Amino acid sequence: MRLWNDRRLRLSLTGLGAQYLLALLAVGAFSVNTGNNLFYLVFSLMLGLFLVSGILSRRALQELRVLSLEEGNLFARVRGGIRLRLQDPGRGRIRGLELHLVMDDGTVEPTFLGAASRSGETQVVLQAQAGRRGWCRFRSLEFRTRYPFGLLEKSRFVELEQAALVLPHPRTPPAQPASWRGEGQRTLAQEGSSSPEGTRPLRLGDSPGRVHWKRTAQRSQPWVRTFDEQRPLGLHLRLDLAAWDSGRPFERELERLSGAVLQARLQKRDISLELHGAEGIREVHGHTACWRALALAQATGTGESPAAP
Repeated sequence: MRLWNDRRLRLSLTGLGAQYLLALLAVGAFSVNTGNNLFYLVFSLMLGLFLVSGILSRRALQELRVLSLEEGNLFARVRGGIRLRLQDPGRGRIRGLELHLVMDDGTVEPTFLGAASRSGETQVVLQAQAGRRGWCRFRSLEFRTRYPFGLLEKSRFVELEQAALVLPHPRTPPAQPASWRGEGQRTLAQEGSSSPEGTRPLRLGDSPGRVHWKRTAQRSQPWVRTFDEQRPLGLHLRLDLAAWDSGRPFERELERLSGAVLQARLQKRDISLELHGAEGIREVHGHTACWRALALAQATGTGESPAAP
């Protein structure tokens, strides 16, 4: 049962709270009709418990303020972490809060804040999944609690209006992409042996003995192990915005390039991206910078889009 609802505060009576309230009224009625002091005592204790529940849940919602909302590397259609920093002067106070974050074109899983931090600042990580790349807005944050007895549910709303940049979905690139420039055909290894460091798609010249069979079965294409002593060359990507129209083929190309950036990051390789657009040629360096450039890229072509390799 919803008792009241406004933009910043909502109070609801839970199922257990409704049963408790009916029992409280029944005991009160028996007290008045019989004049029994024991019923009056039970009624007073039950009423006091109900009031204590409301006071403690109200204190659990107080003094919380949002400091920042950091998206990290949030990819489209992939669950990623949203770091929420809260100013929390509760000094260990029990909170018992559910945090519900509302975002456009996406969903955020609720998370739980059990107690206040003694340092005065609390960081909470929420799992979010966005539907598309580009800027996405977080509209509001709801603090919801049934602490301590579950009789009343109180909610407080905080309007955010903060934006986060959603990166393109990282699609696994083909083994030998023809459009990549500046990548060697194989890595250079030093003498000696070391433990495996990671995996990558099979390239020309790789030894069959280095095939990673489990990853090959998962990806449906040959993958090999990489080792600590190997020094992979840097990777340079190129994207001509004038050669593409807006649509699904362009989005698939961005997802392929995003997957190449992710692969380079896992292999600890340097990467750069060259964008050709109406304003000229722009080059960015670094994994995060390349991802953000791909997230903001807009096709400017007027003809038919080429098929994604």
